[in-house]
Amino acid sequence: MELAARLRAEARRAGERRLLVLAGAADRTRERAADALAAAGVTDGTYLGPADAALAAPVLDSTEHLPLDRATELLGTTREAVVVDCQEACRPNAIGRAVGAVDGGGLLLLLTPPLDDWPDRRDGFDATLAVPPFERSDVSGHFRRRLVDTLRAHRGVAVVDVDTGAVEREGLTDPPPRRAPPDPEPPEDHRFPAAAYEACRTADQAGAVAAFEEFEALVLEADRGRGKSSAAGLAAACLAREGRDVLVTAPAYRNARELFARVRELLADLGALADQDAPENPRRLNTGDGRVRFLPPAEAAELPEDPDLAIADEAAALPVARLEALLEAPAAAFATTVHGYEGAGRGFDVRFRDRLAESGRDVREVTLATPIRYAPCDPVEVWAFRALALDARPAVDPLVADAEPETVEFRRLSSADLLADEHLLREAFGLLVTAHYRTEPDDLARLLDAPNVAVRALLQGDHVASVALLAREGGLPADLRGRMYAGERVRGNMVPDVLTTQCRDERAGVPVGWRVLRIATHPAARSRGLGSLLLERVRSEAGDRDLDYLGVGYGATPALVDFWADNGFRTVHLSTTRNERSGEHSAVMVAPVSAAGRELLDRHTGWFLRRVPGMLADPLSGVEPDVVRAALRAVDHDGTVGPDTADGAPALDISELEWRVVTGTAEGAAIFDTAPRPFRRLALHHLAGGADTGDGSLPEGASRVDARAERLLVLKALQARPWPEVADALDYPSTAECKRAMGRVAGSLVDRYGTEAAREDRRRLR
Repeated sequence: MELAARLRAEARRAGERRLLVLAGAADRTRERAADALAAAGVTDGTYLGPADAALAAPVLDSTEHLPLDRATELLGTTREAVVVDCQEACRPNAIGRAVGAVDGGGLLLLLTPPLDDWPDRRDGFDATLAVPPFERSDVSGHFRRRLVDTLRAHRGVAVVDVDTGAVEREGLTDPPPRRAPPDPEPPEDHRFPAAAYEACRTADQAGAVAAFEEFEALVLEADRGRGKSSAAGLAAACLAREGRDVLVTAPAYRNARELFARVRELLADLGALADQDAPENPRRLNTGDGRVRFLPPAEAAELPEDPDLAIADEAAALPVARLEALLEAPAAAFATTVHGYEGAGRGFDVRFRDRLAESGRDVREVTLATPIRYAPCDPVEVWAFRALALDARPAVDPLVADAEPETVEFRRLSSADLLADEHLLREAFGLLVTAHYRTEPDDLARLLDAPNVAVRALLQGDHVASVALLAREGGLPADLRGRMYAGERVRGNMVPDVLTTQCRDERAGVPVGWRVLRIATHPAARSRGLGSLLLERVRSEAGDRDLDYLGVGYGATPALVDFWADNGFRTVHLSTTRNERSGEHSAVMVAPVSAAGRELLDRHTGWFLRRVPGMLADPLSGVEPDVVRAALRAVDHDGTVGPDTADGAPALDISELEWRVVTGTAEGAAIFDTAPRPFRRLALHHLAGGADTGDGSLPEGASRVDARAERLLVLKALQARPWPEVADALDYPSTAECKRAMGRVAGSLVDRYGTEAAREDRRRLR
């Protein structure tokens, strides 16, 4: 493989990377890959391919082997070459992670079927897109067709047909040699040793190190290869030398290996490394008074031994709850990838930035733009950004700034439409990436190829102002529904799956619906009702298509629950565990479209009302009270009347004796703890019965139950938290005052919902 040697020689001279595509029969591509690695002199490479080592055998002599589903282990690592075997499955996430691991002067190899045939073949990744009731043959090949087009169009990409030996493209660009960047200067009055700045490769990196000299909360953002991990490592070494205890975490230690390598090197150069025989890949480095230590995210979140500061490397790949816990340290830094391959970094941007802003910390932000591992405008980076839409962006603000419900056009965007219009694809996908924390390269393939996915948008002129990603669910055959009921998980059918497996309704997979996977409105056009208009049009189309419901599942916040409730969605479930990425409990909501959808909602509204008191007292006892208030307000109190409801609200079912406890508590003659049950029933009846804390009418003599009082009902009556904890959460000056507040709430509830006998008992006690 002389071409591989020439590609690597050019890559080294330019400080860039090159991409070599070996297309043809699977066994031949693997054999030629081994030849290419040998010819290019690669000694440190990784093969991403089938888990079966026998299939990978020709490539394994000179590389480590990682199955495609373990490509995340490449995050934060550097390789001379990475081979991505796409013969069994073309996984966009794996391709992106591989690109990020290849060093300047290195090679990325893609092993593919013949390029002309590849879009029409169906592989293991396609099987993940073929969710029931669809088959793999229903999956289109639009993503791979687009991928092939980019491989044949971009600079620095060589294509070889291994079956014929023909070189379709050489991929050589004859660039000038890379110029060495000027040495960065340390800032004036710098506190860290000059050696730390001398170790920096760019001015960006030196600026990032300087930011660590004094900070409360620090965010380092960069595309891959900009040296943010190294900058964090140099700074951590300086802080440890000053006697600080620096706690480092990352998805896995290998992701922080570069950081620790810089710590070790700088401390050794400064003569500050207490153990000169420390291993090459240590998890703890000591300076005597200070140290830098690594802990996995779950352990690091506990901040053991009270570190002076915490650093999260590859922060975008960590759950938001873990990141939030690090803010309890005296200082915390977060290094995150802008166009990441671990979920596009949106968990950090979409969810965690709000938490950071609310933390009260002085937040510094540093962006590193200049590449270190490879030259600017590296052709492989340019290709990857285009092929995987990693740099997809919404339309620029002026193009949609005038969007109003009266000016936008509703469009059904087929995958063929998106494939044919690159600008439309990038605007739609870019808007989804910007607005959601879990959008990743795999989602681009899902958007283009999955048979159950549909895209709907509102366009201002030719530009996307609002977009929704929908997934068809339900309509499942009886045998599959039976297996689901017995515990089998079914991909791509979230609402039927939850209602069948967790809520034990075997009929939940019969109705057919659209689940809203994502919905996003352009930041320049928000708060104008465009999202609601888009949902209204989607719901109307669902009716025209004889669908039964719209569904949604998401990490519940009060504002999001209210948005979905305002658009006709009603709560049917709250997850008992927190989402690992968002750190929030998920809400499942349904908006009926047909009679079958209405029957599904009615059935699960009643079941939810029976379940939720027990859930709130145990697995959901830690949910934020405003989330509970919003979720209960969003129960279908207008349409459900049955044995567990009365006038559309949960039935009170309170005995005369229980009413006496409530009235006695209101007047100070009894206490809540004697009989909590009636308070629980009243709280549920009030919160899930359409309670209005605004200016709505009230029964004569009744006082309003304000937001703080409702939070008290959630925390004590529904979640059964201890009185001191409730008093502290609601800022009551004492437990006694908190209990008196419960008495006042009890009086309001008696006036509003009490029987005539209960109201008379209260009057008598007064």
